[in-house]
Amino acid sequence: QVQLVESGGGLVQAGGSLRLSCTASGRIVSINVMAWYRQAPGKQRELVALATRGDSTNYTDSVKRRFTISRDNANNTVHLQMNSLKPEDTAVYYCNADGRYIRYDYYQGVFNSWGQGTQVTVSS
Repeated sequence: QVQLVESGGGLVQAGGSLRLSCTASGRIVSINVMAWYRQAPGKQRELVALATRGDSTNYTDSVKRRFTISRDNANNTVHLQMNSLKPEDTAVYYCNADGRYIRYDYYQGVFNSWGQGTQVTVSS
């Protein structure tokens, strides 16, 4: 299967910046969409931003003009640059990716994988 490993979370004051990174590993053939989700305490997980293999991007309204998602396709990595952070951005951030990989029987399979999550805390 395909594993996702995230890094870059932490504690920051309101108005500050953080950069999250997520790298996919495994016998990957191609990755279609790489995305970031977040889940705050007591709330449902929500999509924050996504980037397609064709470099199209989409953002939830609350992060537009503050967050930027970017992909490094050569290294199967996605970044989320978060600027002008607000206390309401506090959440566990999860990386998600889907695509195709080489199965144990050497045929191609489809994957949809999640990272373990990284905590982002914004203090007021």
